[in-house]
Amino acid sequence: VQLVESGGGLVQPGGSLRLSCVASGFTFSDYGMSWFRQAPGKERELVATITFSGAYTNYADSVKGRFTISRDNAKNSLHLQMSSLKPEDTAVYYCNANTVARRRPWGQGTQVTVSS
Repeated sequence: VQLVESGGGLVQPGGSLRLSCVASGFTFSDYGMSWFRQAPGKERELVATITFSGAYTNYADSVKGRFTISRDNAKNSLHLQMSSLKPEDTAVYYCNANTVARRRPWGQGTQVTVSS
């Protein structure tokens, strides 16, 4: 069972990034999935969720209108398109299942740094 996040980097305020998560070892298409993030000194927080089919999505108020979550079940992949990035979006971003009971081991995450 593995979750591998990628796509992070250093970007200026107002910029964009697209994060990806590739899953293996479980039936990805059966799982609602989410993106989470953890900033230094803070607890991990939920950023965005998507149902197993991709039909429904939901976002934290802090990213609504700026981030878009999507998935490709044929490729066992989850994505987060981030735009209009702000310094407060700086964090390590992780993907995992929506519900605690179905969580897989956390991956290494991908660092997003928003700074001029």
